[in-house]
Amino acid sequence: MRIVVILVFLGIIGSLASALLYLMKDKGGTSRTAYALTVRVGLSIALFLFVLFAHHMGWIESTGIVQHR
Repeated sequence: MRIVVILVFLGIIGSLASALLYLMKDKGGTSRTAYALTVRVGLSIALFLFVLFAHHMGWIESTGIVQHR
C-alpha cells in the first residue's frame, strides 16, 4: 500500500516538474503545460479516491486525534 502511494506521489511531482519545464521551454506556445497540469490534477484526485477506498476496505487504518466526549 505504501509503495503505491509513494509511486503515485512521485508521479504527481514528476508531472508538476514537467509542467514547469514545458512552461519555461515553450513560453506558452503549446498546450503541453496544460496537459501536464491536467495529468497532475488527475493523479491527485485518483490518489485521494484510492486512499478513501483503501480506508473503506480496511486496508489502511486512520490514526488521528481522539475525540473525547
